[in-house]
Amino acid sequence: MLPSQKFTAFYTIVRKDVVRIFRIWPQTFLPSIITSVLYFLVFGKVLGERIGDIGGHPYITFVVPGLVMLAVVTNSFSNVATTFFQAKFFARNIDEILVSPTPPWVIISGYVAGGMVRGITIGLLVIIVAAFFSPLPLTHPLIILLFLILSSLIFSLAGLVNGIYAKSFDGITIVPTFVLTPLVYLGGVFYSAQALPPLWQKFTFADPIFYLVDGFRAGFMGFSDVSLGISLGVLGILTAILVAVNWYFIRTGLGLRQ
Repeated sequence: MLPSQKFTAFYTIVRKDVVRIFRIWPQTFLPSIITSVLYFLVFGKVLGERIGDIGGHPYITFVVPGLVMLAVVTNSFSNVATTFFQAKFFARNIDEILVSPTPPWVIISGYVAGGMVRGITIGLLVIIVAAFFSPLPLTHPLIILLFLILSSLIFSLAGLVNGIYAKSFDGITIVPTFVLTPLVYLGGVFYSAQALPPLWQKFTFADPIFYLVDGFRAGFMGFSDVSLGISLGVLGILTAILVAVNWYFIRTGLGLRQ
């Protein structure tokens, strides 16, 4: 394919998904905002006053980065997984893409970009909402932006793996419920890993979401439980693995050809 044709294919996939996301905004954006408001009220205003400060910041300020990551991760993952699964089983337009000369990386980039648009948009909206509950220190804005992009990228790629390999709609819902949700809640969203006993610290450090939350929190507050170099290294490896898995699935048609 010519470069212009590849761009057209990429743009078509992205535009279709982005138009859908903004057309049904009460389903794609509103639930995460309402959920975040409830979290801010419960963990920030009710429990936060009893817990006190962490690292010199009010507890509600401490949990904001984790709650933003919670919204970004779940929405990026579910958007790509659901969109690709519907294209595979219901609309069946993925068959038309596969028989075309569109390279696998263009297909992957198109679906992942759609998930990133939703994830990043929701992340920014939750940050805006959080500002009404607590003043947010923006110590390193570029680090905040970097980890916001990385989180949406990684879990859009993970959602694509789920969407490709799922054999039924249950396969789409099981992973977020029994895998993604525990990883999120055990990834340092509501606590600092340094406050845990050594054994539980090891479990937390084995959770990839911890490195997203920790790096994102460092962008706001200027401190982290592990160095940013370690976090970026772990996330870089995870991104490379997910890209390779998606490329293999698309290239071989594994889980796609019925």
